[in-house]
Amino acid sequence: MSVREEFDEWAAAGKDRGMEDRHWHTAKHVLARMPVEDGDAVLDLGTGSGYALRALRERGIGRAYGLDGAPEMARNARGYTDDDAVGFLVGDFDALPFAADSLDHVFSMEAFYYAADPHNTLEEIRRVLKPGGTFYCAVNYFAESEETHAWQENISVDMTLWSRAEYREAFREAGLYVAAQDAIPDREIEIPDAAEFPTDDWDSREAMVDRYRTWGTLLTVGVSP
Repeated sequence: MSVREEFDEWAAAGKDRGMEDRHWHTAKHVLARMPVEDGDAVLDLGTGSGYALRALRERGIGRAYGLDGAPEMARNARGYTDDDAVGFLVGDFDALPFAADSLDHVFSMEAFYYAADPHNTLEEIRRVLKPGGTFYCAVNYFAESEETHAWQENISVDMTLWSRAEYREAFREAGLYVAAQDAIPDREIEIPDAAEFPTDDWDSREAMVDRYRTWGTLLTVGVSP
């Protein structure tokens, strides 16, 4: 199954809203760090329900673009968004439909690891960013967060499993300066007492703490020279 087919099914089942609820715990902290200014043009790569662009529009960004590889995701996002300054389109991470030096910022939450060729995707992001533009890349599936690795078993498309160091190296190879990298813990998800484990999803409390509190979401920030 392709990425498009997989996430079209998710959108049809309403899972896009579920992803929004779960991702918001850490996404809101990533979005708060973005140095957006009035009128900035922003791309949300793997936009899902489009929640990130709606939040950034409240901070005064200008034109906002949500790109997703799944037509049903983009269609749902349009239905959730009543704002003429926000547009949603279906596209390929490896061939971004934007001119060189045309965007102020790119944001991606829990989507970058679905890129068929992540190195090429980074080169495309570097191409479309203006000098000084930023790429805020947030992922919870990465090498150090071992409790997330089983996610590959639940999805039929191949995912990129990079370490923190590999993310930094790939950003630099694409011509992006690595301005910051850190893990943002999810402090909102409720973790039961040890006596309540194992649960349907977790063998131990320690495993759940490791996933959400210790590693959470890895944020790597790249800046275009």
